[in-house]
Amino acid sequence: MTAAPILDHMAALADPIRCRMLLPLERHELTVNEICSVLQLPQSTVSRHLKTLADDGWVVSRRDGTSRFYGMAMQDLDPGARRLWPLIREQVAGTNGAEQDERRLKTVLAKRRSKSEEFFASASGQWDHLRAEMFGDRFHLHAMLALLDSALVVGDLGCGTGQVSELVAPHVSKVIAVDGSTDMVQAARRRLKGLTQVDVRRGDMEALPIDEAQLDAAIVALVLHHVPEPERALAEVRRVLKGGGRVLIVDMLQHDRVEYQQQMGHVWLGFSEKTITKHLESAGFDKPVIRALPADETAKGPSLFVARARKS
Repeated sequence: MTAAPILDHMAALADPIRCRMLLPLERHELTVNEICSVLQLPQSTVSRHLKTLADDGWVVSRRDGTSRFYGMAMQDLDPGARRLWPLIREQVAGTNGAEQDERRLKTVLAKRRSKSEEFFASASGQWDHLRAEMFGDRFHLHAMLALLDSALVVGDLGCGTGQVSELVAPHVSKVIAVDGSTDMVQAARRRLKGLTQVDVRRGDMEALPIDEAQLDAAIVALVLHHVPEPERALAEVRRVLKGGGRVLIVDMLQHDRVEYQQQMGHVWLGFSEKTITKHLESAGFDKPVIRALPADETAKGPSLFVARARKS
């Protein structure tokens, strides 16, 4: 006759050491050495009991680098074991051995934290450099894009080769990318091939190929200084935004590098805060906010600003 599963579980928990072992493992993942410290047992004894618990499904393990962590997988236990464990926990948790284990567990966990604290205490002076060396200096900016509402329809207006569209597209419902240059549009389509949520279109900023009130947000990045009539272009941006939609502008602060007009076709030598505010308000946007962006010491061009405003 086959034994009932509950009897197998009771057999696995018949040893009080294994019951004490499960108490911390229900709440924390621990290594063998940490379990040894908590229960004050030799490694061979701990390993033997862990094998029994693992064979009966009470604990699972995972590797993290050179360490292996053990924990109790309540969600993976069968219904009988899930009903049995609270009864066992209630009886074991109040014993002297379990209470001493709990005090030692706090010491083990505090030791973990102290290792991290020691590192940051020694590395705080060079942490920015170390983090950038390991992960790059822009990873956090890319990560922040995940805060965008996934239902948004965004316009990348004056998209160029599609760099902004490429960054934004994975986090929103749809991107409509528009540029007036046929060559830029072709480059954007090559870059964005495979991103099905991006629709690349050719069209001028003053006559966008987008129906009225289609966009939740519009991005105008390094475009306005090329536009002969910024107010007209911004009025067109307002037309394609939904009520309450926002425009985000990135462009150059006012500068005196006149050679840009000959070399790169710039119409305007950047914009002052007063000028960009006037353009936005004249185009029908409410409460524009303009901020200078931090200077990048490796950049050779003029300083930049970011402006945002809302369609009422």
